[in-house]
This record gives sequence, C-alpha cells and structure tokens, in this order.
Amino acid sequence: MVLIVPHREIAPDTLDNLISEFVTRDGTDYGEVETSLAERIAQVRRLLDRGEAVILFSESTGECNIVAKDSLRVTGDA
Repeated sequence: MVLIVPHREIAPDTLDNLISEFVTRDGTDYGEVETSLAERIAQVRRLLDRGEAVILFSESTGECNIVAKDSLRVTGDA
C-alpha cells in the first residue's frame, strides 16, 4: 500500500533531509540552467506548500518519494 504523508506532519529536520535526498537523486533534471541545492530544496518545499506535490510512502519498501499531485491516479469507487 502507498500512503500520502502530509508534509506538515513530518518533523522539520526529517522533511529537509527527505527533500534534499530527493533533489540530489541521480536522474533528477532541472533544465538547462544550473540551480543551487538550496534553491532546488526551496522549489520542492514551495510545491509541497501549495499542494502541487505530495510525499508518498510505500509500506512494502519503506521508501518515500515526492511526486506531482496531478500525476496521481485515483482508484476505487467514486
């Protein structure tokens, strides 16, 4: 099962570490212009604050990921 974790419920240091790990992953592309680590972290934090991105936690793997909210597929009965 994959859960959406409200970022405001994560301890600030833990959230900073999670975002930092996310923005430094191999294959993360921020375009043609070089962006500092601090700015990339700030960009992701703004996306989370605006609700445009969410943190997902996989119970089966114990891993977290940050994804665009509009990329989520909702399943189940409406």
